[in-house]
Amino acid sequence: MTDTSWKPDLTTNAGPKYLSLVRALREGVRRGDLAPGARLPTVRDLAWRLGVTPGTVARAYQIATQEGLLEAAVGRGTFVSAQTRRLGPTEPLYRQPLTDPADNDGIVDLRSPQLPDVGQSAALAHAMAEAAAELGKQYLEYPGLRRDRYCREAALDWFSHCSMAGQIDADDLVLTHGGQNGINIVLQCCLRGDRPVVLCEELAYPGFRHAARLSRAEVVPVALDAEGMVPAALDAACRRYGGQVVCVTPDAQNPTTARMSNERRAAIAEVARKHDLQIIEDDCYTAPVCGLESLRVIAPERSWHVTSLSKTISAGMRFGIVVAPEGMGEAGRLTAQHSYFGLPRPVTDIITRLFTSGEAMALRHAAQEVMGRRLQMVVQALGDQDIAWQPGLSFLWLRLPLGWRGSTFARVAEAEGVLLRSADEYVLQDGHAPNAVRIALSGGVPEERLMRAIGRLQGLLANPPGDLPV
Repeated sequence: MTDTSWKPDLTTNAGPKYLSLVRALREGVRRGDLAPGARLPTVRDLAWRLGVTPGTVARAYQIATQEGLLEAAVGRGTFVSAQTRRLGPTEPLYRQPLTDPADNDGIVDLRSPQLPDVGQSAALAHAMAEAAAELGKQYLEYPGLRRDRYCREAALDWFSHCSMAGQIDADDLVLTHGGQNGINIVLQCCLRGDRPVVLCEELAYPGFRHAARLSRAEVVPVALDAEGMVPAALDAACRRYGGQVVCVTPDAQNPTTARMSNERRAAIAEVARKHDLQIIEDDCYTAPVCGLESLRVIAPERSWHVTSLSKTISAGMRFGIVVAPEGMGEAGRLTAQHSYFGLPRPVTDIITRLFTSGEAMALRHAAQEVMGRRLQMVVQALGDQDIAWQPGLSFLWLRLPLGWRGSTFARVAEAEGVLLRSADEYVLQDGHAPNAVRIALSGGVPEERLMRAIGRLQGLLANPPGDLPV
Protein backbone atom coordinates (compact mmCIF):
# COMPACT_ATOMS: atom_id res chain seq x y z
CA MET A 1 0.00 0.00 0.00
CA THR A 2 1.25 3.50 -0.78
CA ASP A 3 1.14 5.97 2.08
CA THR A 4 -0.01 9.17 0.36
CA SER A 5 -0.75 11.19 3.49
CA TRP A 6 2.37 10.85 5.66
CA LYS A 7 4.03 14.25 6.00
CA PRO A 8 6.31 14.57 9.03
CA ASP A 9 7.02 17.85 10.78
CA LEU A 10 10.75 18.51 10.45
CA THR A 11 10.65 21.78 12.37
CA THR A 12 10.61 20.11 15.81
CA ASN A 13 14.20 18.83 15.56
CA ALA A 14 17.32 20.94 15.29
CA GLY A 15 20.15 19.97 12.98
CA PRO A 16 20.37 18.75 9.38
CA LYS A 17 17.04 18.07 7.64
CA TYR A 18 18.00 14.53 6.65
CA LEU A 19 18.62 13.60 10.31
CA SER A 20 15.30 15.19 11.28
CA LEU A 21 13.62 13.03 8.65
CA VAL A 22 15.36 9.91 9.98
CA ARG A 23 14.03 10.71 13.46
CA ALA A 24 10.54 11.24 12.04
CA LEU A 25 10.70 7.83 10.33
CA ARG A 26 11.67 6.17 13.62
CA GLU A 27 8.89 7.93 15.50
CA GLY A 28 6.37 7.13 12.77
CA VAL A 29 7.22 3.44 12.96
CA ARG A 30 7.10 3.36 16.76
CA ARG A 31 3.77 5.17 16.94
CA GLY A 32 2.26 3.01 14.24
CA ASP A 33 1.76 5.87 11.78
CA LEU A 34 3.92 3.83 9.39
CA ALA A 35 2.69 0.26 9.56
CA PRO A 36 4.93 -2.75 8.71
CA GLY A 37 4.87 -3.32 4.97
CA ALA A 38 3.60 0.18 4.15
CA ARG A 39 5.11 1.70 1.02
CA LEU A 40 6.62 5.13 1.57
CA PRO A 41 6.26 8.06 -0.81
CA THR A 42 8.85 8.28 -3.55
CA VAL A 43 11.91 10.38 -2.92
CA ARG A 44 10.77 13.16 -5.24
CA ASP A 45 7.18 13.13 -3.94
CA LEU A 46 8.20 13.41 -0.29
CA ALA A 47 10.85 16.02 -1.11
CA TRP A 48 8.19 18.13 -2.82
CA ARG A 49 5.81 17.79 0.14
CA LEU A 50 8.46 18.76 2.69
CA GLY A 51 10.12 21.49 0.65
CA VAL A 52 13.55 19.84 0.76
CA THR A 53 15.89 18.48 -1.90
CA PRO A 54 15.50 14.91 -3.20
CA GLY A 55 19.04 14.24 -1.93
CA THR A 56 17.89 14.98 1.62
CA VAL A 57 15.11 12.40 1.42
CA ALA A 58 17.30 9.84 -0.35
CA ARG A 59 19.95 10.10 2.35
CA ALA A 60 17.38 9.72 5.14
CA TYR A 61 15.90 6.67 3.41
CA GLN A 62 19.41 5.20 3.07
CA ILE A 63 20.19 5.61 6.79
CA ALA A 64 16.82 4.19 7.84
CA THR A 65 17.37 1.23 5.50
CA GLN A 66 20.80 0.58 7.03
CA GLU A 67 19.20 0.62 10.48
CA GLY A 68 16.62 -1.94 9.39
CA LEU A 69 13.62 0.38 9.64
CA LEU A 70 13.02 0.34 5.89
CA GLU A 71 13.48 -2.06 3.00
CA ALA A 72 14.19 -1.00 -0.58
CA ALA A 73 12.88 -3.12 -3.45
CA VAL A 74 14.29 -2.31 -6.88
CA GLY A 75 11.50 -1.21 -9.20
CA ARG A 76 8.87 -1.32 -6.45
CA GLY A 77 9.82 1.35 -3.94
CA THR A 78 10.74 1.74 -0.29
CA PHE A 79 8.74 -0.05 2.40
CA VAL A 80 8.55 -0.12 6.19
CA SER A 81 10.33 -3.31 7.24
CA ALA A 82 7.96 -6.05 8.33
CA GLN A 83 10.57 -8.24 10.01
CA THR A 84 13.64 -6.38 11.29
CA ARG A 85 13.54 -5.59 14.97
CA ARG A 86 13.35 -1.84 15.71
CA LEU A 87 16.11 -0.27 17.78
CA GLY A 88 15.16 2.78 19.74
CA PRO A 89 14.80 4.51 23.10
CA THR A 90 11.26 3.21 23.65
CA GLU A 91 12.26 -0.43 23.17
CA PRO A 92 14.78 -2.07 25.53
CA LEU A 93 17.77 -3.51 23.71
CA TYR A 94 18.87 -5.89 26.41
CA ARG A 95 17.24 -8.26 28.86
CA GLN A 96 19.51 -6.74 31.53
CA PRO A 97 20.15 -2.97 31.49
CA LEU A 98 23.67 -1.78 30.87
CA THR A 99 23.38 1.01 33.40
CA ASP A 100 22.98 0.90 37.14
CA PRO A 101 19.35 1.90 37.98
CA ALA A 102 20.75 3.98 40.83
CA ASP A 103 22.76 6.08 38.38
CA ASN A 104 20.62 9.18 37.98
CA ASP A 105 23.26 11.41 36.45
CA GLY A 106 21.15 11.97 33.35
CA ILE A 107 22.49 12.80 29.90
CA VAL A 108 26.24 13.12 29.28
CA ASP A 109 26.78 15.24 26.19
CA LEU A 110 29.87 14.18 24.23
CA ARG A 111 28.85 15.79 20.95
CA SER A 112 31.03 18.90 21.27
CA PRO A 113 33.98 19.57 23.58
CA GLN A 114 32.98 21.35 26.78
CA LEU A 115 35.66 23.35 28.53
CA PRO A 116 36.59 22.86 32.17
CA ASP A 117 36.71 26.00 34.28
CA VAL A 118 40.39 26.31 35.09
CA GLY A 119 40.10 29.96 36.07
CA GLN A 120 38.42 31.50 33.03
CA SER A 121 35.40 32.72 34.99
CA ALA A 122 37.52 34.60 37.50
CA ALA A 123 39.86 35.95 34.82
CA LEU A 124 36.98 37.18 32.68
CA ALA A 125 35.26 38.77 35.67
CA HIS A 126 38.45 40.62 36.60
CA ALA A 127 39.03 41.78 33.01
CA MET A 128 35.41 42.94 32.74
CA ALA A 129 35.74 44.96 35.95
CA GLU A 130 38.95 46.60 34.72
CA ALA A 131 37.36 47.41 31.37
CA ALA A 132 34.29 48.89 33.07
CA ALA A 133 36.49 51.08 35.28
CA GLU A 134 38.09 52.64 32.20
CA LEU A 135 34.91 53.03 30.18
CA GLY A 136 35.00 56.25 28.14
CA LYS A 137 33.72 57.96 25.04
CA GLN A 138 35.22 55.26 22.80
CA TYR A 139 32.15 53.18 23.69
CA LEU A 140 29.99 55.74 21.90
CA GLU A 141 31.80 55.25 18.60
CA TYR A 142 31.76 52.52 15.98
CA PRO A 143 34.77 50.17 16.25
CA GLY A 144 36.02 51.19 12.80
CA LEU A 145 38.64 49.61 10.56
CA ARG A 146 41.64 50.57 12.69
CA ARG A 147 40.27 51.18 16.18
CA ASP A 148 40.74 47.51 17.13
CA ARG A 149 44.49 47.63 16.39
CA TYR A 150 45.32 47.55 20.11
CA CYS A 151 43.56 44.18 20.36
CA ARG A 152 45.18 42.84 17.18
CA GLU A 153 48.61 43.72 18.53
CA ALA A 154 47.84 41.93 21.80
CA ALA A 155 46.46 38.92 19.89
CA LEU A 156 49.87 38.28 18.31
CA ASP A 157 50.76 36.59 21.62
CA TRP A 158 48.38 33.76 20.67
CA PHE A 159 50.79 32.80 17.87
CA SER A 160 54.01 33.21 19.83
CA HIS A 161 54.64 29.45 20.11
CA CYS A 162 53.83 28.40 16.54
CA SER A 163 55.62 28.60 13.21
CA MET A 164 53.98 31.95 12.36
CA ALA A 165 55.73 33.74 15.24
CA GLY A 166 57.78 36.63 13.86
CA GLN A 167 56.31 36.22 10.36
CA ILE A 168 52.99 38.01 10.91
CA ASP A 169 52.04 41.36 12.40
CA ALA A 170 48.88 43.13 13.55
CA ASP A 171 48.09 44.29 10.01
CA ASP A 172 47.64 40.65 8.96
CA LEU A 173 44.91 39.96 11.54
CA VAL A 174 41.12 40.16 11.24
CA LEU A 175 39.10 39.87 14.46
CA THR A 176 35.89 37.86 14.16
CA HIS A 177 32.95 36.52 16.17
CA GLY A 178 34.55 33.07 16.52
CA GLY A 179 35.89 30.59 13.99
CA GLN A 180 32.63 30.05 12.11
CA ASN A 181 32.31 33.77 11.49
CA GLY A 182 35.95 33.77 10.38
CA ILE A 183 35.22 31.15 7.72
CA ASN A 184 32.28 33.23 6.50
CA ILE A 185 34.46 36.33 6.22
CA VAL A 186 37.11 34.47 4.20
CA LEU A 187 34.52 33.07 1.78
CA GLN A 188 33.02 36.52 1.33
CA CYS A 189 36.50 37.83 0.50
CA CYS A 190 37.43 35.08 -1.93
CA LEU A 191 34.38 33.77 -3.79
CA ARG A 192 33.21 35.28 -7.04
CA GLY A 193 30.44 34.48 -9.51
CA ASP A 194 26.90 33.12 -9.21
CA ARG A 195 27.91 29.54 -8.39
CA PRO A 196 31.46 29.37 -7.05
CA VAL A 197 33.10 26.08 -6.13
CA VAL A 198 34.79 25.33 -2.82
CA LEU A 199 36.58 22.10 -1.95
CA CYS A 200 36.70 20.44 1.45
CA GLU A 201 37.64 17.17 3.12
CA GLU A 202 35.14 14.38 2.43
CA LEU A 203 34.55 14.19 6.20
CA ALA A 204 34.45 17.77 7.40
CA TYR A 205 33.19 20.17 10.04
CA PRO A 206 29.51 20.81 9.08
CA GLY A 207 29.86 24.54 9.70
CA PHE A 208 32.03 24.84 6.61
CA ARG A 209 29.22 23.50 4.43
CA HIS A 210 26.78 25.94 6.04
CA ALA A 211 29.14 28.84 5.38
CA ALA A 212 29.58 27.77 1.75
CA ARG A 213 25.83 27.52 1.32
CA LEU A 214 25.39 31.09 2.58
CA SER A 215 27.83 32.14 -0.15
CA ARG A 216 25.82 30.21 -2.80
CA ALA A 217 28.78 27.93 -3.34
CA GLU A 218 28.89 24.35 -4.55
CA VAL A 219 30.88 22.14 -2.17
CA VAL A 220 33.04 19.36 -3.63
CA PRO A 221 34.44 16.67 -1.29
CA VAL A 222 38.07 15.58 -1.53
CA ALA A 223 39.32 12.16 -0.38
CA LEU A 224 41.18 11.68 2.90
CA ASP A 225 43.84 9.25 4.05
CA ALA A 226 45.76 8.81 7.31
CA GLU A 227 47.31 12.30 6.91
CA GLY A 228 44.19 14.14 5.86
CA MET A 229 43.38 15.58 2.43
CA VAL A 230 45.04 13.70 -0.45
CA PRO A 231 46.91 16.07 -2.82
CA ALA A 232 46.26 13.94 -5.92
CA ALA A 233 42.54 13.87 -5.12
CA LEU A 234 42.54 17.65 -4.70
CA ASP A 235 44.27 18.05 -8.05
CA ALA A 236 41.74 15.75 -9.74
CA ALA A 237 38.80 17.61 -8.18
CA CYS A 238 40.19 20.95 -9.37
CA ARG A 239 40.62 19.66 -12.93
CA ARG A 240 37.07 18.31 -12.96
CA TYR A 241 35.14 20.99 -11.08
CA GLY A 242 37.42 24.02 -10.94
CA GLY A 243 37.37 25.81 -7.62
CA GLN A 244 38.30 29.01 -5.85
CA VAL A 245 38.79 27.93 -2.21
CA VAL A 246 39.94 24.78 -0.43
CA CYS A 247 39.39 24.27 3.30
CA VAL A 248 41.73 21.95 5.23
CA THR A 249 42.48 21.13 8.88
CA PRO A 250 46.17 20.15 8.81
CA ASP A 251 46.84 19.91 12.56
CA ALA A 252 43.72 18.16 13.85
CA GLN A 253 41.36 16.93 11.15
CA ASN A 254 37.78 17.09 12.38
CA PRO A 255 36.45 14.44 12.93
CA THR A 256 39.19 11.84 12.18
CA THR A 257 42.03 13.53 14.20
CA ALA A 258 44.47 13.07 11.24
CA ARG A 259 47.56 15.30 11.17
CA MET A 260 49.46 16.34 8.06
CA SER A 261 53.22 15.99 7.82
CA ASN A 262 55.22 18.96 6.55
CA GLU A 263 55.62 17.12 3.24
CA ARG A 264 51.85 16.72 2.89
CA ARG A 265 51.28 20.39 3.70
CA ALA A 266 53.78 21.42 1.04
CA ALA A 267 52.07 19.15 -1.50
CA ILE A 268 48.64 20.67 -0.74
CA ALA A 269 50.11 24.16 -1.12
CA GLU A 270 51.65 23.18 -4.47
CA VAL A 271 48.27 21.99 -5.81
CA ALA A 272 46.67 25.22 -4.57
CA ARG A 273 49.25 27.27 -6.45
CA LYS A 274 48.78 25.18 -9.58
CA HIS A 275 45.03 25.83 -9.63
CA ASP A 276 45.15 29.30 -8.03
CA LEU A 277 43.16 28.24 -4.97
CA GLN A 278 42.84 30.27 -1.80
CA ILE A 279 43.41 28.08 1.29
CA ILE A 280 41.38 28.20 4.49
CA GLU A 281 43.49 26.63 7.23
CA ASP A 282 41.07 25.71 10.02
CA ASP A 283 42.99 25.63 13.31
CA CYS A 284 40.15 26.17 15.79
CA TYR A 285 41.09 23.07 17.80
CA THR A 286 44.70 24.30 18.12
CA ALA A 287 46.23 20.90 18.87
CA PRO A 288 49.53 21.29 20.78
CA VAL A 289 51.70 20.13 17.88
CA CYS A 290 55.41 21.03 17.67
CA GLY A 291 57.71 21.14 14.68
CA LEU A 292 55.07 21.43 11.95
CA GLU A 293 54.66 24.45 9.72
CA SER A 294 51.42 26.33 9.26
CA LEU A 295 50.13 26.58 5.70
CA ARG A 296 50.21 30.34 6.29
CA VAL A 297 54.02 29.95 6.48
CA ILE A 298 54.29 27.55 3.53
CA ALA A 299 51.98 29.52 1.24
CA PRO A 300 51.72 33.01 2.76
CA GLU A 301 50.39 34.52 -0.47
CA ARG A 302 47.14 32.50 -0.41
CA SER A 303 46.53 30.98 3.06
CA TRP A 304 43.89 32.24 5.53
CA HIS A 305 44.57 30.82 9.00
CA VAL A 306 41.37 30.67 11.09
CA THR A 307 41.42 30.12 14.85
CA SER A 308 39.40 31.07 17.94
CA LEU A 309 39.33 30.95 21.74
CA SER A 310 36.22 28.75 21.80
CA LYS A 311 37.96 25.39 22.32
CA THR A 312 40.54 26.55 24.85
CA ILE A 313 39.32 29.55 26.87
CA SER A 314 35.72 30.64 26.29
CA ALA A 315 33.11 29.71 23.69
CA GLY A 316 30.75 32.35 25.05
CA MET A 317 33.03 35.30 24.28
CA ARG A 318 32.77 34.55 20.54
CA PHE A 319 36.28 35.73 19.72
CA GLY A 320 38.15 34.51 16.67
CA ILE A 321 41.18 35.52 14.63
CA VAL A 322 41.87 35.23 10.91
CA VAL A 323 45.47 35.58 9.79
CA ALA A 324 45.04 36.86 6.25
CA PRO A 325 47.49 36.24 3.37
CA GLU A 326 50.25 38.76 2.91
CA GLY A 327 48.77 42.13 1.99
CA MET A 328 45.14 40.96 2.46
CA GLY A 329 44.55 42.01 6.07
CA GLU A 330 42.93 45.30 5.12
CA ALA A 331 40.61 43.52 2.66
CA GLY A 332 39.58 41.08 5.37
CA ARG A 333 38.89 43.84 7.87
CA LEU A 334 36.91 45.78 5.26
CA THR A 335 34.75 42.70 4.65
CA ALA A 336 34.23 42.37 8.41
CA GLN A 337 33.37 46.08 8.61
CA HIS A 338 30.71 45.69 5.92
CA SER A 339 29.35 42.62 7.71
CA TYR A 340 29.23 43.67 11.39
CA PHE A 341 31.22 46.94 11.85
CA GLY A 342 33.89 45.13 13.87
CA LEU A 343 33.81 43.42 17.25
CA PRO A 344 32.08 45.17 20.16
CA ARG A 345 34.43 47.36 22.19
CA PRO A 346 33.72 45.45 25.47
CA VAL A 347 34.85 42.20 23.86
CA THR A 348 38.10 43.62 22.49
CA ASP A 349 38.84 45.36 25.81
CA ILE A 350 38.33 42.18 27.83
CA ILE A 351 40.28 39.92 25.45
CA THR A 352 43.14 42.42 25.20
CA ARG A 353 43.59 42.28 28.97
CA LEU A 354 43.72 38.47 28.87
CA PHE A 355 46.40 38.57 26.18
CA THR A 356 48.58 41.31 27.64
CA SER A 357 48.51 39.84 31.17
CA GLY A 358 49.58 36.42 29.91
CA GLU A 359 46.40 34.86 31.32
CA ALA A 360 45.11 33.78 27.91
CA MET A 361 48.08 31.51 27.27
CA ALA A 362 48.12 30.21 30.85
CA LEU A 363 44.42 29.35 30.71
CA ARG A 364 44.89 27.69 27.36
CA HIS A 365 47.62 25.40 28.73
CA ALA A 366 45.65 24.64 31.91
CA ALA A 367 42.52 23.67 29.93
CA GLN A 368 44.57 21.49 27.58
CA GLU A 369 46.15 19.76 30.58
CA VAL A 370 42.75 18.85 32.03
CA MET A 371 41.39 17.70 28.68
CA GLY A 372 44.60 15.78 28.01
CA ARG A 373 44.21 13.86 31.26
CA ARG A 374 40.62 13.00 30.41
CA LEU A 375 41.64 11.95 26.92
CA GLN A 376 44.18 9.52 28.37
CA MET A 377 41.51 8.04 30.63
CA VAL A 378 39.12 7.53 27.72
CA VAL A 379 41.82 6.12 25.44
CA GLN A 380 42.84 3.65 28.13
CA ALA A 381 39.22 2.59 28.66
CA LEU A 382 38.65 2.10 24.90
CA GLY A 383 42.12 0.69 24.22
CA ASP A 384 40.81 -2.51 22.65
CA GLN A 385 38.77 -0.54 20.09
CA ASP A 386 39.80 0.97 16.76
CA ILE A 387 40.32 4.59 17.81
CA ALA A 388 42.26 7.55 16.45
CA TRP A 389 43.42 10.38 18.70
CA GLN A 390 46.11 12.97 19.33
CA PRO A 391 47.66 14.00 22.65
CA GLY A 392 46.05 17.21 23.87
CA LEU A 393 43.11 17.04 21.46
CA SER A 394 39.59 17.28 22.88
CA PHE A 395 37.94 14.58 20.77
CA LEU A 396 38.68 11.13 19.37
CA TRP A 397 37.43 9.05 16.45
CA LEU A 398 35.94 5.61 17.11
CA ARG A 399 35.63 3.18 14.20
CA LEU A 400 32.85 0.80 15.15
CA PRO A 401 33.10 -2.99 15.28
CA LEU A 402 31.22 -5.21 12.85
CA GLY A 403 27.50 -5.06 13.47
CA TRP A 404 27.24 -1.38 14.30
CA ARG A 405 26.54 1.53 11.97
CA GLY A 406 27.38 5.04 13.06
CA SER A 407 23.83 6.41 13.09
CA THR A 408 22.46 3.36 14.89
CA PHE A 409 25.20 3.41 17.51
CA ALA A 410 24.65 7.13 18.19
CA ARG A 411 20.90 6.57 18.58
CA VAL A 412 21.29 3.61 20.94
CA ALA A 413 23.96 5.49 22.92
CA GLU A 414 21.46 8.33 23.28
CA ALA A 415 18.99 5.85 24.78
CA GLU A 416 21.72 5.01 27.30
CA GLY A 417 22.16 8.68 28.17
CA VAL A 418 25.28 9.43 26.10
CA LEU A 419 25.16 11.87 23.18
CA LEU A 420 27.66 11.40 20.32
CA ARG A 421 28.13 12.59 16.75
CA SER A 422 27.78 9.99 14.04
CA ALA A 423 29.98 10.07 10.94
CA ASP A 424 26.80 10.88 8.99
CA GLU A 425 26.95 14.43 10.32
CA TYR A 426 30.32 15.06 8.67
CA VAL A 427 29.69 13.88 5.10
CA LEU A 428 28.26 15.84 2.23
CA GLN A 429 24.73 15.14 1.05
CA ASP A 430 25.71 12.40 -1.39
CA GLY A 431 28.79 11.20 0.48
CA HIS A 432 29.53 7.84 2.06
CA ALA A 433 29.66 7.76 5.86
CA PRO A 434 32.02 5.26 7.49
CA ASN A 435 30.78 3.24 10.45
CA ALA A 436 32.27 5.56 13.05
CA VAL A 437 31.42 8.16 15.67
CA ARG A 438 33.22 11.14 17.14
CA ILE A 439 33.52 11.26 20.92
CA ALA A 440 34.21 14.75 22.29
CA LEU A 441 35.48 15.28 25.81
CA SER A 442 33.38 17.02 28.43
CA GLY A 443 35.33 19.15 30.85
CA GLY A 444 32.16 20.28 32.57
CA VAL A 445 31.23 17.00 34.29
CA PRO A 446 33.10 15.11 37.02
CA GLU A 447 35.62 12.57 35.75
CA GLU A 448 33.72 9.74 37.45
CA ARG A 449 30.56 10.62 35.57
CA LEU A 450 32.45 10.89 32.28
CA MET A 451 33.94 7.45 32.77
CA ARG A 452 30.56 5.93 33.66
CA ALA A 453 29.32 7.25 30.30
CA ILE A 454 32.33 5.67 28.56
CA GLY A 455 31.50 2.44 30.38
CA ARG A 456 28.04 2.49 28.83
CA LEU A 457 29.63 2.83 25.40
CA GLN A 458 31.92 -0.12 26.17
CA GLY A 459 28.86 -2.23 26.92
CA LEU A 460 27.28 -1.30 23.59
CA LEU A 461 30.51 -1.99 21.68
CA ALA A 462 30.70 -5.45 23.25
CA ASN A 463 27.14 -6.26 22.17
CA PRO A 464 26.51 -5.19 18.56
CA PRO A 465 22.96 -5.69 17.23
CA GLY A 466 23.80 -8.97 15.49
CA ASP A 467 24.95 -10.48 18.81
CA LEU A 468 22.11 -9.27 21.01
CA PRO A 469 20.66 -11.91 23.36
CA VAL A 470 17.10 -13.07 22.62
